[in-house]
Amino acid sequence: MTMMGRSRPRGDLMILSRVRLGSVRLVTAVSATLVLAAGLLTATTTPSAAVVAGPVIDQNFADPDVMKAGRTYYAYATNSDGRNIQWATSTDLVTWTVQGSDALPALGAWADPDWSFPPGGPGDHGVWAPEVFATGPRSFVMWYTAHDRASGKQCIGAATATAPGGPFVPRDTALVCTPEIGGAIDASSYTENGRRYILWKNDGNCCAQDTWLRLQQVSADGLRRVGAETSLIKQNKPFEGTLVEAPTLVKRGGAYVLFYSANFFGDGSYVSSYATSASLRGPYTKASTPLMTTDAFAGTVRGPGGQDVVTGPDGRDRIVFHGWNSGFTYRAMYSQRLDWRGSRPIVEGAKIRYEAEDADFTRANARYAAGGASNGAVVGGIDFADSRVTFTVFVPRAGEYRLYTRYANGSDGGAAGHTLSVNGVPAGTVDYPVTGWDNWRISERTVTLRAGDNTIGYGKGANFAEIDAIDIA
Repeated sequence: MTMMGRSRPRGDLMILSRVRLGSVRLVTAVSATLVLAAGLLTATTTPSAAVVAGPVIDQNFADPDVMKAGRTYYAYATNSDGRNIQWATSTDLVTWTVQGSDALPALGAWADPDWSFPPGGPGDHGVWAPEVFATGPRSFVMWYTAHDRASGKQCIGAATATAPGGPFVPRDTALVCTPEIGGAIDASSYTENGRRYILWKNDGNCCAQDTWLRLQQVSADGLRRVGAETSLIKQNKPFEGTLVEAPTLVKRGGAYVLFYSANFFGDGSYVSSYATSASLRGPYTKASTPLMTTDAFAGTVRGPGGQDVVTGPDGRDRIVFHGWNSGFTYRAMYSQRLDWRGSRPIVEGAKIRYEAEDADFTRANARYAAGGASNGAVVGGIDFADSRVTFTVFVPRAGEYRLYTRYANGSDGGAAGHTLSVNGVPAGTVDYPVTGWDNWRISERTVTLRAGDNTIGYGKGANFAEIDAIDIA
């Protein structure tokens, strides 16, 4: 950290020093934070494109839900082009055929089929976010969101069919309808020990209320709620804006992993994130920053959300989700490989963020309440020959990766830099033009990493600079 060509004065700063003389501390699934919300990073070099081949359904196919029946995958999506529920089929989760029929040609008697929701686009009548699952060889249930006639709020209905493509026949009464807390949307299903559960969101952002993701057991046929309802998480992080929604629950590495979407769906600020728990009903601990954002995909996917997790024909997990096209006129469907480090999800092609204050550092200092910094903290004072900041990063496959270092350089002496090592081997330098303090920019370069854990170390280089965070992609 510098001022007047030397280290920045520390008397008026909130600083915590940490010295690591032993082995490098492993970054855990919760403390190793992920990518930052869209719009907060400004690159000084042209970012390399994230590994996203493009949408697998390149038309309006929002809030996708995927189910496998036999050898065929069935995807269902929010209303469009006059169809209440769209659907498509695939054998590999990559090549899809969108079907021309409506999986839900009629709504339940409780729902208003003529209600219009202009922000959703042409043909959007508020029939959203379907969830489909099998309860027998020729028995399928769909949960869907529609507009309740009586309350004027969104509610969740149920419908049944004898084939995955329907036509699904709706029940006359809603399954979840809570107008006093804004209504109910975004149903999803989770099964464990022979019991099925419904997750959903109370639509509180419609009327200045909190939004909670909720869980409750349902009957074996999925048509009736039973037992106690549990509130899991609500919006409480800056990147979430006024809402959390679109819950998806899986179990990995002995932990429950609750995926969710947050912020405004209609632009690039929409994100997907996750929370973990040792117990089905919580408490859940959120990741510090989102899993998927516009920036995480270097702008190749805009507003990623409405996610679902499914196992592919190769036995590996994939995450399917929607993202806006470049003109923000429709939300296409994407399918990306999903890797795991215990209970921590890693999406292929999305940057993974590691905060400097969570790294191991020797002869350096964490500075909190740093203006404009990711997570509000940075590491500086990397001013001595034995100063080190060491990140432990995980990648699922060996190869070349892009390393993005988020820095600020206020040195009077001009350009600054840090020496770099990868797995203890010198790897050159990371160089920083002058930016001024608390004016965060990105320096980008390539590093070669091995599969699994790697260490990336920064040491004293030319002049002085602070490190806010690093991203790996």
